[in-house]
Amino acid sequence: MATKKAKKKLAAKSAVPKKKLRAKAKVTMPKKVAKATKATKATKATKATKATKATKKPAAKAKKVAKTAKAKAKAVRPKTVRAKAKPAKKKDGRPPASNWPALAPYMTVRDATLSLDFYRDAFGFEIEGMVMRDAEGRVMHAGMRLGDACIMFAPQGMSSEMQAPAASGAADSLSLYVYVPDVDTHAERAQEAGAAMLQEPADQFWGDRIAVFKDPDGYHWTFATNVGEFDASKAPG
Repeated sequence: MATKKAKKKLAAKSAVPKKKLRAKAKVTMPKKVAKATKATKATKATKATKATKATKKPAAKAKKVAKTAKAKAKAVRPKTVRAKAKPAKKKDGRPPASNWPALAPYMTVRDATLSLDFYRDAFGFEIEGMVMRDAEGRVMHAGMRLGDACIMFAPQGMSSEMQAPAASGAADSLSLYVYVPDVDTHAERAQEAGAAMLQEPADQFWGDRIAVFKDPDGYHWTFATNVGEFDASKAPG
């Protein structure tokens, strides 16, 4: 009896629980099997990536081709040319896109071509608007500007009996008064170009410094620069 009991005790001690056996089985999994499993997983992942890339490539190419075709079509398509809007008429009666002041002296001269050159060289005027010429190229109408000052002129005998003062012998009754930045410099230029000086630059009681000239057609030109204020004590008595 004692021997049977001893045998049973030994058998119980040597018995290993099922849980422990499973854990051992896991731990003692052969290394080769684990490596093979990892390799299989890596191969599968690589194949999947390649397959995805292969699918994306044709789609990207198709997109590129579509973009190129669109760009070519855009380049070939003719541009729509919009007609320029006509400048609106001015409410004060002046022509559209005109820089002319509402009031400008219109002078009669003996030779408009010579006058155009003289006013440019002597007084610094520049052509404004269209210069109208006849079939032989002679100036029939011209407009000129110096700062805000504008003049127009035409040769005598055009369409009226008006004459230049130098041709008619009429007494001087009009002077064109023009403001300039520096009257002394302006006077020097006019003299060098052959303008006849009637009065050298001098300060006046109303606050301007002026110089007076006569042009080849007999018109008086007063150029002025403001240098002070009106002083009644200097006015001629």
